[in-house]
Amino acid sequence: MPIPTSVYAEMTPNPAVMKFVADRHLIADSHQVEFRTKAEAALCSPLAEELFNFPFVQGVFISGSFVSVSKDESLGWEMIVQQLREYIREWLMENEVAVNTEAYLAVQDQLAHPAEEPVVDSGHDSSSFIADSDIVPSEHDAEIKRLLDEFVRPAVEQDGGAIDFKAFKDGKVFVHMRGACSGCPSSMQTLKGGIEQLLTSKLEAVKEVVAIGV
Repeated sequence: MPIPTSVYAEMTPNPAVMKFVADRHLIADSHQVEFRTKAEAALCSPLAEELFNFPFVQGVFISGSFVSVSKDESLGWEMIVQQLREYIREWLMENEVAVNTEAYLAVQDQLAHPAEEPVVDSGHDSSSFIADSDIVPSEHDAEIKRLLDEFVRPAVEQDGGAIDFKAFKDGKVFVHMRGACSGCPSSMQTLKGGIEQLLTSKLEAVKEVVAIGV
């Protein structure tokens, strides 16, 4: 029997990303996952894998009850948003699971670090990077995560994206921006005008926030 499902489309601050919100959860618990290729999606998300069959789709991010779709410049949203919304709705009516949680947990490290290379922030100079081998726990990690979860994450998710704390080192907080926040023209303004201001005002040890994936 089809699963009654409704889906609506919602614009995000990133003109290349549209958020599609369903009336049920698409991924278990508080997990979030981003796919850059169909091969990545095939590891654990049949919905994302199907979405990559659209030639204009460049990325898929799934969190809670929404899926954010990134597109190329070949077509405007006005030409494809209704088709994509209806496709997602029909797919969800026929499939209960959008993300296989067990498979996701098994491959999340591979998805987070596909190349196992140092993560470089392209918006800063060459000194603003951190390699996985340099990530070590600090006394400030817990408070930084609490501040991000309480004050930043809800607003970012509302815009169809996500922010993940990666590390704190030498006064710099490294965060990973995903979904609609990745590549968004206004993301750097949000980072510097909002997130960095929040963290520097709450924690004296924080001097700068460095974004990964902006």
